[in-house]
Amino acid sequence: DMADAVATQTIQDDGKTAIFRFTNVSDGTGESAVVKIDVSSLAPDPMTNAACSSVTLQKIYYTTIGMGVKIFFDADTDVLAWQLNADWTDTLDFSDFTGIPNNSGTGKTGDIAFTTVGHSSGDVYNIVIQVSKSYA
Repeated sequence: DMADAVATQTIQDDGKTAIFRFTNVSDGTGESAVVKIDVSSLAPDPMTNAACSSVTLQKIYYTTIGMGVKIFFDADTDVLAWQLNADWTDTLDFSDFTGIPNNSGTGKTGDIAFTTVGHSSGDVYNIVIQVSKSYA
Protein backbone atom coordinates (compact mmCIF):
# COMPACT_ATOMS: atom_id res chain seq x y z
CA ASP A 1 0.00 0.00 0.00
CA MET A 2 1.19 3.44 -0.87
CA ALA A 3 0.46 6.51 1.21
CA ASP A 4 0.70 10.25 0.92
CA ALA A 5 4.10 11.60 2.01
CA VAL A 6 3.20 13.70 5.05
CA ALA A 7 5.26 15.53 7.63
CA THR A 8 4.62 17.58 10.75
CA GLN A 9 7.14 20.03 12.17
CA THR A 10 6.69 21.70 15.55
CA ILE A 11 8.02 25.24 15.21
CA GLN A 12 7.04 26.48 18.68
CA ASP A 13 5.36 24.98 21.74
CA ASP A 14 5.41 27.15 24.85
CA GLY A 15 3.00 28.14 27.61
CA LYS A 16 0.56 30.11 25.48
CA THR A 17 1.27 29.38 21.82
CA ALA A 18 2.04 26.44 19.57
CA ILE A 19 2.95 26.67 15.88
CA PHE A 20 3.10 23.73 13.48
CA ARG A 21 3.97 23.20 9.82
CA PHE A 22 2.22 20.42 7.91
CA THR A 23 3.08 19.11 4.46
CA ASN A 24 1.54 16.51 2.18
CA VAL A 25 2.68 15.33 -1.24
CA SER A 26 -0.18 13.08 -2.29
CA ASP A 27 0.04 9.84 -4.25
CA GLY A 28 -3.75 9.99 -4.59
CA THR A 29 -4.47 8.19 -1.31
CA GLY A 30 -5.40 11.31 0.62
CA GLU A 31 -6.01 11.74 4.33
CA SER A 32 -9.25 11.20 6.25
CA ALA A 33 -9.68 12.68 9.75
CA VAL A 34 -5.95 12.33 10.48
CA VAL A 35 -5.03 13.90 13.82
CA LYS A 36 -2.43 16.61 13.19
CA ILE A 37 -2.38 18.42 16.54
CA ASP A 38 -2.59 16.00 19.47
CA VAL A 39 -3.10 18.27 22.48
CA SER A 40 -2.00 15.54 24.91
CA SER A 41 1.48 15.63 23.34
CA LEU A 42 1.93 19.39 23.77
CA ALA A 43 4.03 20.96 26.51
CA PRO A 44 2.18 21.38 29.82
CA ASP A 45 1.41 24.72 31.46
CA PRO A 46 4.78 26.01 32.72
CA MET A 47 3.20 27.41 35.90
CA THR A 48 0.82 24.62 36.95
CA ASN A 49 2.09 21.65 34.90
CA ALA A 50 -1.52 21.09 33.78
CA ALA A 51 -1.92 19.22 30.49
CA CYS A 52 -3.04 21.07 27.37
CA SER A 53 -6.71 20.21 26.84
CA SER A 54 -7.68 22.27 23.79
CA VAL A 55 -6.39 24.78 21.26
CA THR A 56 -7.90 27.84 19.58
CA LEU A 57 -7.03 28.62 15.95
CA GLN A 58 -5.21 31.97 15.72
CA LYS A 59 -3.59 31.99 12.27
CA ILE A 60 -3.45 29.68 9.26
CA TYR A 61 -0.95 30.21 6.45
CA TYR A 62 -1.46 27.87 3.54
CA THR A 63 -0.72 26.95 -0.03
CA THR A 64 -2.66 24.17 -1.74
CA ILE A 65 -1.91 22.71 -5.14
CA GLY A 66 -4.63 20.47 -6.55
CA MET A 67 -6.45 19.58 -3.34
CA GLY A 68 -8.34 21.27 -0.56
CA VAL A 69 -8.14 20.52 3.15
CA LYS A 70 -10.89 20.37 5.77
CA ILE A 71 -9.70 21.18 9.29
CA PHE A 72 -11.76 19.49 12.01
CA PHE A 73 -12.14 19.68 15.77
CA ASP A 74 -11.97 16.00 16.78
CA ALA A 75 -14.97 14.57 18.67
CA ASP A 76 -17.46 11.69 18.41
CA THR A 77 -18.86 13.74 15.52
CA ASP A 78 -16.04 15.89 14.12
CA VAL A 79 -16.87 19.59 13.73
CA LEU A 80 -15.59 21.50 10.71
CA ALA A 81 -13.37 24.32 11.94
CA TRP A 82 -12.37 25.67 8.52
CA GLN A 83 -11.95 24.52 4.94
CA LEU A 84 -8.94 25.53 2.84
CA ASN A 85 -9.62 26.00 -0.88
CA ALA A 86 -7.74 23.97 -3.47
CA ASP A 87 -5.20 25.80 -5.65
CA TRP A 88 -5.00 28.76 -3.31
CA THR A 89 -2.57 30.64 -1.09
CA ASP A 90 -3.77 32.73 1.81
CA THR A 91 -3.17 33.87 5.36
CA LEU A 92 -6.14 33.62 7.70
CA ASP A 93 -5.71 35.75 10.80
CA PHE A 94 -8.24 35.32 13.60
CA SER A 95 -6.09 37.04 16.24
CA ASP A 96 -8.05 40.32 16.18
CA PHE A 97 -10.60 38.48 18.34
CA THR A 98 -10.37 35.38 20.50
CA GLY A 99 -9.60 33.10 17.56
CA ILE A 100 -11.69 30.11 16.44
CA PRO A 101 -12.42 28.11 19.61
CA ASN A 102 -13.12 24.41 19.64
CA ASN A 103 -16.92 24.14 19.68
CA SER A 104 -17.18 20.37 19.30
CA GLY A 105 -19.43 18.39 21.62
CA THR A 106 -19.63 14.84 22.95
CA GLY A 107 -16.30 13.04 22.85
CA LYS A 108 -14.32 16.27 22.36
CA THR A 109 -10.60 15.45 22.48
CA GLY A 110 -9.22 18.94 21.83
CA ASP A 111 -7.28 17.56 18.86
CA ILE A 112 -7.18 19.00 15.34
CA ALA A 113 -7.57 16.69 12.34
CA PHE A 114 -7.27 17.09 8.55
CA THR A 115 -9.21 15.53 5.71
CA THR A 116 -8.02 16.17 2.15
CA VAL A 117 -10.59 17.02 -0.52
CA GLY A 118 -10.26 16.22 -4.23
CA HIS A 119 -6.76 14.78 -3.83
CA SER A 120 -4.92 13.15 -6.70
CA SER A 121 -1.36 12.07 -7.29
CA GLY A 122 1.10 14.97 -7.20
CA ASP A 123 -1.15 17.32 -5.22
CA VAL A 124 0.48 19.24 -2.39
CA TYR A 125 -0.42 21.21 0.69
CA ASN A 126 1.80 23.39 2.86
CA ILE A 127 0.03 24.61 6.00
CA VAL A 128 1.30 26.53 9.03
CA ILE A 129 -1.12 26.80 11.96
CA GLN A 130 -0.67 28.97 15.04
CA VAL A 131 -2.86 28.09 18.02
CA SER A 132 -3.34 29.37 21.54
CA LYS A 133 -3.33 26.67 24.19
CA SER A 134 -5.90 26.03 26.93
CA TYR A 135 -5.41 23.83 29.97
CA ALA A 136 -7.80 21.57 31.85
